[in-house]
Parts: sequence; structure tokens; C-alpha cells
Amino acid sequence: MATEAAAVPARARRSPALLVSGAAALALFGVAVVHLGLGAAGVGVGDVLNALTGDADEHTRAVLVGSRIPRTLAGLVAGVALGVSGALIQGATRNPLAAPETLGANAGAYLAVTALLFTGASAGLVGTGAAAFAGALLAVGIVYLLIAGSVATPGKVLLAGATVQLAATSVAEFLQMLDERRTQGVFFWGNGTLLQAGLDRPLVVGAVVAAAVLAAPLLARPLDLMALGDQTAEALGVRVARVRPAALTLAVLLAAAAVTVAGPIGFVGLVAPVTVRLLGVRTHAVLLPLAGLLGAALLLAADAAAQIVRPPSAGYGELPVGVITALVGGPVFILLARRVATGDADTGAAVAAASPGRLRFPAVLGLGLAALAAAILVGLRVGDVGIGWNQLAAVLTGSGDTMAESVVSYRFPRIVVAAVVGACLAVAGVAVQSVVRNPLAEPSLVGVTGGASAGAVLVILAIPAAPAVMLPVAAAAGGALALALVVLVARGGGGLDPTRVVLVGIGMAATTMALTYVMVSSAQMNVASALTWLAGSTYARGFDSLAWLVLPVLAAIAVTASARSVDLLELGDDLPRSLGLSVGRARLLLLAAGAALAAGTAAAVGAIGFVGLVAPHLARRIAGNGTARVAPMAAVLGAVLVVVADTIGRSLLAPSEIPVGVVTALIGAPYLVWLLRRTPHA
Repeated sequence: MATEAAAVPARARRSPALLVSGAAALALFGVAVVHLGLGAAGVGVGDVLNALTGDADEHTRAVLVGSRIPRTLAGLVAGVALGVSGALIQGATRNPLAAPETLGANAGAYLAVTALLFTGASAGLVGTGAAAFAGALLAVGIVYLLIAGSVATPGKVLLAGATVQLAATSVAEFLQMLDERRTQGVFFWGNGTLLQAGLDRPLVVGAVVAAAVLAAPLLARPLDLMALGDQTAEALGVRVARVRPAALTLAVLLAAAAVTVAGPIGFVGLVAPVTVRLLGVRTHAVLLPLAGLLGAALLLAADAAAQIVRPPSAGYGELPVGVITALVGGPVFILLARRVATGDADTGAAVAAASPGRLRFPAVLGLGLAALAAAILVGLRVGDVGIGWNQLAAVLTGSGDTMAESVVSYRFPRIVVAAVVGACLAVAGVAVQSVVRNPLAEPSLVGVTGGASAGAVLVILAIPAAPAVMLPVAAAAGGALALALVVLVARGGGGLDPTRVVLVGIGMAATTMALTYVMVSSAQMNVASALTWLAGSTYARGFDSLAWLVLPVLAAIAVTASARSVDLLELGDDLPRSLGLSVGRARLLLLAAGAALAAGTAAAVGAIGFVGLVAPHLARRIAGNGTARVAPMAAVLGAVLVVVADTIGRSLLAPSEIPVGVVTALIGAPYLVWLLRRTPHA
């Protein structure tokens, strides 16, 4: 009787797993057949089914072997690798938001492959795979180095992963711009694609993935016990210090294999294992293979959707599969982030200590303005056509030659625009950080810039003949809506958790930027120029662009004038209310100001990131705390940063230009790494 009673729960546990396994296998088969039937060669699902029964003509066989099977096989290999990789990472970290992309592994592999191509080395498939693995492993190692010595809460790990991802992606984009010939095709591959030149790559990488997947069950029982906590697992005989690195290394190997065959594809490694857990499967012996099956089904379904939305026969070009997975995975990430406990809801995120030094604020502000003047003068001199100091002085005194005057008259308006944009973005950072009480919050990190870009592009597509004033209005509306949704979701039913705000913002940014990419490419816009705008560019900007910045400038003045209320918001909710502040109204107005600042600048020059992070943080260290000091000081430092970035961008590869947003990312991403490493953790 006891044996029969014990067998019932065991059968009950096996039943969901068997049911889910059967459903996953059936779904994968169906999706694979549909995927094989998509393309421009006139071979449909019926032809694929005939081929499976051995009844196919020569044309069908040639199409399947030549292009369809390699593409589907690549999806199977990459999907299985990402699904199992995500399950291993989530099991090792006990973090439902952990995945190859959120720990920076995909971006690290992407950067390593880009760097290999940039050097011109002919490494072949093995060398490319080895580089991807080394880059992914290094990225994950840096993530854990950033949080060393602190409590590795889910929020802290994911913030470190987002930091490394931003830094690696920025450097990869920079290398592509330095040598477009050698890195040709990397941009499209960098958004994820299953296109293959033959069977060699998916077969070779598939063998590596198969070996890694077969080794993964060896870690199943230790991972099950680690779910109870490290101390409990140690007491039950698990060597956590060995199992966790082994699981992460195997996960990184699988992620690198997926990048090698299909490029960096996000969110598959996050959604697949989470979905399997939601279906009632908890034990890793079943979870790991099921996550692989579901990952393959999700990836093939996403690629099929991309081909249906953008048929190959339409002649518009491929829609990268990574864009589709981001559209699906971004909202899933947002919903999961809402449930993650970070421990910051009551205390707020740590704010960097101010160190104003010996100089008074007017003197510090004067030094900042002097630095801005120097940056403007250097910017006027440097570029594809250089002019000397004597020529510049002559132009400024009204006695310069014609050539020098024309150069200065061309550069000066864009430099002024760059300075105003930098100042507005810096104050936007002050506003956003005050609302969410997190010094790591920044308009691009919390989805404002992505929302603004989506709003602006939507107006361009929906109302082509709209007046110019509609662009900044739509951008402001999109940015405000994105930020409002982030705050609403992050609040949940409790207080405003600063770390959760950034995590939700990361999901919002991924979703809005993927949506923007779909709109831009689907409308057959000039993708190169559109993406340059999305990267942030002051190219050919004149004084007329300043009209778009009137609203952001007014918003910046309003934020500075409301310094007392802004300072009170950083203290939480109860104390400001006791002092007579209407917290809800003040936070709403500040959110609107921050959105207007970030979205207005995005409409004028595109999406420029990191200024709203770097400038406020430096301002606090130089001028001390208090919005009355921080806002004007940050505005000056932001202006300096963007003017310098503009100068570097148009002179480094002259006559070609690097978008100013890429340069600020190259400066800001390492700064964010340094800031996260120095920020004290609870």
C-alpha cells in the first residue's frame, strides 16, 4: 500500500512533464514544417509534406537542400542552444530574468566576432566560434566582477548585465563604422538572422550544441538542490562553488554557439525556460531539454512571422528574426521584472556621495562654462577641413578669410545645437533620477528615448505631409507614454522600487526600439539614414533646429526653478507629504518635464544616450547635492560632453562622420561600468 501511495505522486509529477514534452515536440514539428514551406521559390507546406513522404520533384528537393533546410536547421540549433543556456543560467543564479542577453553573453560574443572581422583575420568557423565563446565568457566574468563584494540580488546582477551589454554593443558599432568594408554584413547579422550559405555551419555548430546539451543533465540534480538555497545545497552535498561556474560556463558555450550560427538573438533564452516553468515543470532533468525544444519552436516561429510580415518575394529585404523576438520578449521581460524582489523599494538605490571640494558653486560653474567655451573653440577648428588658431581668431574678430569664415559659419550652428541638446539631456537625467530615486536611471535606459523614437517614426509613416512641429510633439508624447508605463508597471501595488524601474525600462527600451526598426524597414525608408538618426546625429543641423528645442529648454528651466520640490521627491513619499508637497502631482509634472526634455532632443537630433547619466553624476561630485546646484552644473557638463562627442565624431574618420550618439555611448558605457562598480550595494 505504501508503495502504491508513493507511486501516485510520482506519476502525478511525471504526467505534466510528459504532457508538456509531447506538446512541445508536436509544436516544434508543426512550426518546422511551416518554416520549411516559407520562401520565395514557390515551394509551400504541401510540397514539404510531400517531400517528407518521399514524393517530391527535383525543384522542391533543390530548394529544400539549397536554402530551406540550412535555415531551419540553424533555427533548431540556435533555439535549442538558447533555451538550454537560459535554463542553466536561471538555475545557477536562481533569477527568472537571467538569460544570455541579460548577462551580456550575447553582446560579448557579438563584439568578439566583430573585432575578429575588424582585424581582417581569416579564422574560419572554428576561429569565429572560439572568439564568440571567449567574448561571451569575458562578458559574464565582467558582470560578476562588477558585483563582487556585494549581495548578488537579481536587480544588481541584471543592472550589471545591462551595463556590459551596452558597453559591448557600443564598441561593436564603433568598430563597424571604423571599417565598413571588413565588417560588411555584420549589422544585419547583429540583429539576428537564420540565413545560411549552406549546411556546413549549422551542422558543425549543431554537433557542439548536441554535446553540450547531452552534458547538461549532469548538472540537473545539483541545480534542483541549489534552488533551495546555497547553504541547504551545501548541506546536501552539492559543491556550489564548482557547480555554479560549471553551469554558467556550459551556458556561455551554448550562447556562443547560437551567436556563431545566427547572430545575437535576444529573449529566446529568457522566455523558453520561464514558459516551461509556468507549465508546471520544475525539475531540471526535464526542464533543460524542454527549454531547448521550446526555444527552437519559438525561434522558428519568430523567423516564420518575420517572413510572413516581410515576404521574401516582396523585395523589401529580410526582417531580422532578433527584432521579432525582441517584440515578444521585451513585454515578457517587463512583466517578469514587475515580480522580481530587489530590496530597494523602501530604501531607494544608493546615490553617489557628493564631494564638492573647496571651490564655491559659482566658481565651479564658471570653470564649467570655461570648459564649454574651450570645447566650442576646438570644435570650430577641428574637422575634415582644419583651420588654425590665427584663422579662427581672425574670423571671430571679423577679419578672417573667406574659406575660414565659411567653415566656421557651417560648424557653429551645429555646435550650438549640440550644446543645447547636451544641456537638455543632462537636466532630463536629473529629472528622471529624482523621480525614480536611482542614480543609474537615464532616459535611454528607462525607455524614454525608445518611446520618443517610436513616436517620431510613427508620425513620419502615418502622416508624411505632417508639419514639422508634429515631429517633436509626437516624440514627446511617445517618450512620456513610455516613461509613464515604466513607472506604472514598476510601482505594481507598492512603492516605487528604483532598481525595478530601470529593469522595466530596459524591457521597454528593447520593445520600442524593435518596433521602430520594424516601422522603418517595413515602410522602405532609407534605413541607413534612419538608423543614423536613431543613433543620434548633429549632421547638417542649423539654427532652425533650435526651434524644436524651445520646449525642452523651457522644461529645463522649470526643473531648475522647482529645485525644492525635486529635492523633496528624492526623500520618498511620507516626509514630502508631511511638508505639504503634493507628491503625486509633483512626480507627474517632473515626469512630464523629463519626457519633454528627452523626447524633444530626440526629435531634433535623434537618440543620444548616456548624457543623462554621466553629466548629473559628475555634477553631484563636483558641485554637491541639491537640484539648484546639480541641474545647472549638469547642463553645462552635458553641453561639454555632446560638443566634444560631435567634434570627435566628425573628425576621427573625416570626411565620414560617426553619429554623436555612438561617441557618447563609447564614453558613457565605460563610465557606467565604473559607476556600477563603485556604487555601494546593500
